[in-house]
Amino acid sequence: MKKAKTAVGNDLRPEYRREGLGKGVRGKYFSSYQKGSNLVLLNPDVAKVFPTSEAVNEALRALLQLTEQTKKLTRRSTRTRQTAARR
Repeated sequence: MKKAKTAVGNDLRPEYRREGLGKGVRGKYFSSYQKGSNLVLLNPDVAKVFPTSEAVNEALRALLQLTEQTKKLTRRSTRTRQTAARR
């Protein structure tokens, strides 16, 4: 069974009239979106492990804390190696 062809540009439902929708403004929310949005999409397997944004934030903060601790260890061990090499 074939679908009935619709007129080009007439993709609104009959109960809606274009005049009633008002004038559209392109990019109306673009600047506010850029300022306040930091949307990240997770893969399904990661989303199963982190079901809420709080869980994701907690895990990322823990990772940042671990990274800071590792940086300190690396700096210290590098200085120790340099000191030992000079002796």
